Amino acid sequence: MQLEHRRDPYALPLRDVLREHLSDPDAGLGKAEVQQRRDHFGANELPAAEKSSVLTRFLRHLNDVLIYVLLGAAVLTAVLQHWVDTIVIILVVAVNATVGFLQEGRAERALEGIREMLSPSATALRDGTWQQIAATGLVPGDIVRLRAGDKVPADLRLLETQELAAEESALTGESVPASKGTGAVGADAPLGDRTCVAFSGTLITAGAGTGVVVGTGAQTEIGRINTMMSEVESLQTPLTRQIAVFGRWLTLGVIVMTVVLVLVGALVHGDDLGTLLQAAASFAVAAIPEGLPALITITLALGVQTMARRNAITRRLPAVQTLGSVTTICSDKTGTLTKNEMTVERVVLAGITGAGGHELSVTGTGYAPEGEVLDADGTPVGLEHVPLRKLVEALSTANDTQLMQKHGRWGINGEPTEGALQSLAGKLNFEPSFAQRVQTLPFSSENKLMATVAQRDQSVCVHAKGAPDRLLDLSTSQLSADGTRAPLDRAFWEERIERLSALGLRVLAAAERPGSRTDAATLTLQTLGGELTFLGVVGIVDPPREAAITAIEVCHAAGIEVKMITGDHAGTATAIARQMGLSHEAGAVSGPQLEAADDDEMRRLAATHNVFARTSPEHKLRLVRALQAEGEVVAMTGDGVNDAPALRRADIGVAMGVKGTEVTKESADIVLADDDFTTIEVAVEEGRRIYDNLRKAIIFLLPTNGAQSAVVLFAVALGWTLPLTPLQILWVNMISAVTLAFAFAFEPAEPGLMQRKPRDPTKGIVEARHIVYICLVSLLIAAATVGVFSWRFTVGDDLDTARTVATSVLVVCQAFYLFNVKALETSSLKVSALFNNRFAWLCVLSLTILQLLFIYAPPLQQLFDSGPLNAEHLLVISVAGAVVFCIIEVVKWALYRKSRFAAAKL
Repeated sequence: MQLEHRRDPYALPLRDVLREHLSDPDAGLGKAEVQQRRDHFGANELPAAEKSSVLTRFLRHLNDVLIYVLLGAAVLTAVLQHWVDTIVIILVVAVNATVGFLQEGRAERALEGIREMLSPSATALRDGTWQQIAATGLVPGDIVRLRAGDKVPADLRLLETQELAAEESALTGESVPASKGTGAVGADAPLGDRTCVAFSGTLITAGAGTGVVVGTGAQTEIGRINTMMSEVESLQTPLTRQIAVFGRWLTLGVIVMTVVLVLVGALVHGDDLGTLLQAAASFAVAAIPEGLPALITITLALGVQTMARRNAITRRLPAVQTLGSVTTICSDKTGTLTKNEMTVERVVLAGITGAGGHELSVTGTGYAPEGEVLDADGTPVGLEHVPLRKLVEALSTANDTQLMQKHGRWGINGEPTEGALQSLAGKLNFEPSFAQRVQTLPFSSENKLMATVAQRDQSVCVHAKGAPDRLLDLSTSQLSADGTRAPLDRAFWEERIERLSALGLRVLAAAERPGSRTDAATLTLQTLGGELTFLGVVGIVDPPREAAITAIEVCHAAGIEVKMITGDHAGTATAIARQMGLSHEAGAVSGPQLEAADDDEMRRLAATHNVFARTSPEHKLRLVRALQAEGEVVAMTGDGVNDAPALRRADIGVAMGVKGTEVTKESADIVLADDDFTTIEVAVEEGRRIYDNLRKAIIFLLPTNGAQSAVVLFAVALGWTLPLTPLQILWVNMISAVTLAFAFAFEPAEPGLMQRKPRDPTKGIVEARHIVYICLVSLLIAAATVGVFSWRFTVGDDLDTARTVATSVLVVCQAFYLFNVKALETSSLKVSALFNNRFAWLCVLSLTILQLLFIYAPPLQQLFDSGPLNAEHLLVISVAGAVVFCIIEVVKWALYRKSRFAAAKL
């Protein structure tokens, strides 16, 4: 078969499209031809992604070097028949794997969401008759009929249209339904300008039409997005990468030190195999921070709840901390940076003179009928001014949209641009003088206007609104200041229209003429024109959110670049960028420029420009990749299916919760419940706070493992009995993470959090200066533990009691160390450091209760081989913790004395 899918049927004349697809618009395809094409092209459906089994997905989360070490320790304890130790270690591994398993599945759901957008049925012309068939049975060359309310079943090159309009916002980002026609467009036309194509999965909102199928299945625009989605890999978050690197180095260290430990025990002290295996298991369990995954999960989960209260719904836990390293935010324009509520901003009348020329400004934004019309001097202008009243009457009468108020908020029932015109009428308290509409000429892409015939008693008037050039062609006069007609000054209007367009405003015009009985009976484009009086033009804009302007300023102060990527026109995008405070001197980069750019040029454009217009899904994806290639950590916002691949590729994908498609939400890491850019800035701030606190928590947790490892090494090197059993080590590790480290999830933000640059994602979560600190603290706590254990064992305490004292010293030192870390580079002996987080004291209280149960509760004594302690033991333990706290404060002063206890630099 010679028939193949083409990528540019929108650029070909209809006869060429029909010839290439071997299609007859009058008879459609025959049964045999349909089967032949079905065999060649396949079904009109998107390929399903391969899914892993539940077991495979669960086992995938055991593929971690730290897990391997713990499983090795479980094997050693099983060989020694220490079954309680074995069971506890395996439970810890299972919990960690389960947490990761429950976070999976986003990509599969996102691809399923795209498939659910497709139409289940279609009306196709087969063997000369119209038939209702399953949409999956369509093939290239089929003739398909469309009606209002239909979902387009495949990509169609339109053959006939009657006032056809389609809702394409999910593909193009345009909030206004696209008017459709049959004329070919340029081969380089962006997706939103391909007016002669109806795209699969979009909704027909008005009119009717027919088209020839030019793309099915994966060859449709939505199919290409589906393919991109399946090919785009989600990136590891910075924290995930850093934890993975940390885990590999820690595993290597554990293996090396375990070998050294066994060799020393065997060769120097002649220990038997059982003793060596227990020492090896103890060391492995001591060195691995089993509580770290739980700590990270709990901290991120609490951050998720905090962000949810501020309208940022987090779908993937690691995304919370990634926000803290975002360097670039790529934002959609409509509804995110702007209100997505069209507003009349300027009015131009021929009958206005003075310092402002012929231009009036309009206050108030959004659909609420609250505001005024002002002249250049700031003086309100009302309906007593005849030209203004006539203009508003035409704009409001030739209009199918109504304002409505629900729950105290103004909205519209109808089309956004018409809603802006009705809001203008409301601001002027306009009441229509014509009570009844008797005839309508609907808007169409060919006519570029809408006209109505209104009647009151015996008076009839024709009102029209639409594209200025179209109404200028149909007008012969204009309205002067006193309401009389004057000859049309076309040059004047063209200059004013060009000026408003340069400001990024959408320009609409209005005209009128007296009506007749003929008009009341029928109204066509031919009967409309010739005697129209041009009334004026209005400039309409989707105004920026005031809070978004402030949020962008905060982002800039925090070292975060904001880029606007929109499907709108370059002029509009640049005008909004100017108002938003985005750097726009370099101008807007258009879709064709991006299409022609190679990878190097794309990286240059991404780095040097902040405004990108008429972009396609491929452009957005390439821009994200280009920024990431430059070392940027990218957050990408979006609401349509066209945004989904870029959202999935970005370090942080942010979907709009109100107007976003389900596909986009499933692809995103974060969903904004209010579609407001300000919420992104708030989320970044929260991400920075969480990252700071995770770093503190890790710096708090690691000395526990370091101290326990050192204790085991000391004991083996000196030939002593182990001061801690593997199960006691697990006890310390888990309760430290689940109680004390939990306090850091509630730690308030550091001062000046949003006045510093984003952290370098290439740097580890724990830097070199912190490693020195961790090592010193580990040795201090280990020395206190070994020293007290040795002393109590020497003075006659039995082994269980001495081990209980040693375990308690570790726990109490951790409780004191919590306050050392809360003020990591400043003095902890300050009221703000001690009492700015009351939850820390609740954690210390919880830890104290748990440790007392460990010491005195018979079931725990039997499980952990612990023993009761007397007052002398408790005093020694408390003094050891206090001494370690004071020494650490001195160590902090020595390490960070250059900062003179200034604000922390985390």
